[in-house]
Amino acid sequence: MFKPSAACRGAYNMTTNIRPVQEKDLPQLHHMICALAAHHGDVPDINPSHLARDVLGRIPWFHVFVAAGEGACLHGHTALLPRGQLQMGIRGMDMHHLFVREGHRGNGIGCALHNTAITHCKNLGCHGMTVGTHPNSAEAAAFYERRGFIRRDGSSPRFRMTLDQPPT
Repeated sequence: MFKPSAACRGAYNMTTNIRPVQEKDLPQLHHMICALAAHHGDVPDINPSHLARDVLGRIPWFHVFVAAGEGACLHGHTALLPRGQLQMGIRGMDMHHLFVREGHRGNGIGCALHNTAITHCKNLGCHGMTVGTHPNSAEAAAFYERRGFIRRDGSSPRFRMTLDQPPT
């Protein structure tokens, strides 16, 4: 069971378990990915076999963690994608998704998923993490800034976090 940081303790439901995705989670994960795409006005084109290949295959492309509630219900997920600078010997991860289902938001689950992502990245020897937000998502941008990400210059909102700095 994940132990939230002081910043996440508020209303965090201690029956929520943050863990790596499992095969049994794929239908709900697929639904959440489609919901996030729709929220941003995108038309998802992910099918169950590609999802299984990308998160559980022989060489998983994404590192995915889920927030599992009581029973079989998933409350959210985060998906990390490796990145790096070969010439600098630097490893990093892009937090490609951080999603919490409506009705479970504001309870610390996003913080818990983010903390799990940080721990995973540190365990892999990553130097930092990046994340992007939809240009109209001021709430998401504020969340990432509160969590220690620093806004980068560019046309769309992008943030960077160095992992030797603890989140706020």
